[in-house]
Amino acid sequence: MGKLIMTADDSASVRQMVAFTLKQNGYDVIESVDGRNALTKLAAQKVDMLITDLNMPNLDGIGLIKGVRSGSLNKFIPIIMLTTESQDALKSEAKAAGATGWIVKPFKPEQLIAVIRKVLAR
Repeated sequence: MGKLIMTADDSASVRQMVAFTLKQNGYDVIESVDGRNALTKLAAQKVDMLITDLNMPNLDGIGLIKGVRSGSLNKFIPIIMLTTESQDALKSEAKAAGATGWIVKPFKPEQLIAVIRKVLAR
């Protein structure tokens, strides 16, 4: 079984593209439609990494990161922010919340896989 990665994004097309890219590269994927949905799933399922959007309904990416970091099961997993946002202030806020990395959409599949491989190799 490959490494298990959760992707949290309110855009079905982005979730599909990320999941397709990950599965093609040997990763198993759990999809979540927003931060609250992701936190619920993460409370019961150990994953190797989380890839989250910033702007989502119910609970945004920074709230999700804070929720994961304050939990126990997935507290220390790498978390990558995958978003259209690129402002330094948002990057700093995400890093302070516990984000491991930041990728700006639209992304190239090979760029995403390169970041994942680098982060999971730590």
